[in-house]
Amino acid sequence: MERLFASWRHAYVTRSSNTDDCVFCTAQGSAEAGALIVHEGRTAFVILNLFPYNAGHLMVVPRRHVAHLTDLTHDELVEIAELTQTASRALTDVYRPQGLNVGMNLGRPAGAGVADHLHTHLVPRWTGDTNFMTVVGEVRVLPEEIVQTAERLRPVFARLVLRATGE
Repeated sequence: MERLFASWRHAYVTRSSNTDDCVFCTAQGSAEAGALIVHEGRTAFVILNLFPYNAGHLMVVPRRHVAHLTDLTHDELVEIAELTQTASRALTDVYRPQGLNVGMNLGRPAGAGVADHLHTHLVPRWTGDTNFMTVVGEVRVLPEEIVQTAERLRPVFARLVLRATGE
């Protein structure tokens, strides 16, 4: 088996799970991490996944550090649903995917990488985009740098949100 070293992932895999070290909480107060945020709502925001499955992999995240759906307020739940819908439109506009994976992994046993701050994933998909690199080589091939992804998505979110609010 070949080894592809990704030492930059060390900080991610060894992080603790308290609120002070939460990647989503940190992103809201850090210019560097905040560069991944493509849209900010009142109670939730949309951020690029730093470790994407595909180009355009987004997450919709409540601002508040919440682990369970049952802990969300009505306003948070509604805005997360609306931003998920807007994110779907933005990804369709920018990437023209043939499908989207949309979902949450609640808790470590369900596959959550950040189990204590819930978030919804949106991953664009195309027929034939699955290859053996992920399965056999445990490597993801991404056709675009994450900075370019953010630059492509930000203006689309701004346009879609403006149109939806009528402002």
